Amino acid sequence: MATATLTTKGQVTIPAAVRCALGLHAGDRVDFVELERGQFAIVAATKSVSDLKGLLNKPAKPVSIEDMHEAIATKGAGLA
Repeated sequence: MATATLTTKGQVTIPAAVRCALGLHAGDRVDFVELERGQFAIVAATKSVSDLKGLLNKPAKPVSIEDMHEAIATKGAGLA
């Protein structure tokens, strides 16, 4: 298990073995994802928005602007 020490400024150096396993390099970003209370995972946030293309399927039925406005109004009014 890799261990790091928190500095007085709240900084932590990610151990080399962890950086290597995550494919992290200087300047890369990481996300801290809460798994449960008191436990977090460190996830490399190196993908760009364009990498998300095709992740979600297109809706089976197109949604009209009117339907979108109605759904927003209903949810905003607390009716849903």
